[in-house]
Amino acid sequence: CAGGHSTPPGVYSPLIRTPGAQGGALRTLTDGPRLMEPTEAYIAIEGVIGVGKTTLARLFQQAIGARLVLEVFEENPFLSDFYTDRSRYAFQTQIFFLLSRYHQQRQLRRILRPLISDYMFEKDRLFAQVNLRGDELQTYYSVQEALAENISRPDLVVYLQASTETLMNRIIARDRTYERNMDPAYLDSLRATYDAFFGAYDAAPVLTIDTNTLDFVQSDADREAVFARIRGALGEGPSQPALPGLERGVTPAALPPAPFAAPAAPAPSRDAARSALQAGLADVLDALIRLADTAGVDLDAAALDRLRLDHTRTGQGLADAEEERP
Repeated sequence: CAGGHSTPPGVYSPLIRTPGAQGGALRTLTDGPRLMEPTEAYIAIEGVIGVGKTTLARLFQQAIGARLVLEVFEENPFLSDFYTDRSRYAFQTQIFFLLSRYHQQRQLRRILRPLISDYMFEKDRLFAQVNLRGDELQTYYSVQEALAENISRPDLVVYLQASTETLMNRIIARDRTYERNMDPAYLDSLRATYDAFFGAYDAAPVLTIDTNTLDFVQSDADREAVFARIRGALGEGPSQPALPGLERGVTPAALPPAPFAAPAAPAPSRDAARSALQAGLADVLDALIRLADTAGVDLDAAALDRLRLDHTRTGQGLADAEEERP
């Protein structure tokens, strides 16, 4: 869903990510006039890997002259290892993404509307539910909940759906190196988790769009129909009748229990100790964030630097060990 950041002539793209910038740093760019008067809203486009979030975000951003924020995922040094060995690298990958997304999302308060993003902060929690278990998952929850208090919520969520088969076909077609080992069962678990989450999400209006039979890149009719539904959900212009696959407010069917449920609870004494520890760590983290904000210290950027450094050292250590073997 993400790639280059080139802007066609005549398109107003006031906000893009500087390639290679730490933590998804943002810069402004003016390149021509607005194409229309957009709404003063923050729109988040969401969906599973390969559904077309970033593509739609770019297209609608160009149509309404909005600012654009794209998720930064190429900089995660654990990502390719994660797709090879999920159980081993899940926690490192997830914490890096959490801090990276927090660092970028925290900047949204300072960005003028209209604003379009190809993800929302809550998505990180969905991946954690699939990838983490036991103590790692509970630790993640404590950190994520403390960080989430500082994040802006969107005015509208556009949730793109597709079947697992469609998603796999799109992932294969775009042929990203680190996605070549994508497990269809893993993708299906993510899809089910996303459907369950957005089926119950009520913190912001949700426009659900089934993309299985849509091609808003090549088909002008599909693209304009999707744009019309978004404008209608924002109260701009007529809310046109839905085309097949463009149902609004569809409630997903009940989903079977996820195969990655947390293990049974431990003995009461251990559970009580763990709860107390989690509460204490959450309090410490909250105080640390407040202190860093007051002192002007970019705490999450420092943590990302530390993760990068630790990963580099680990890789060098393994390489040195290989060289020393007789």
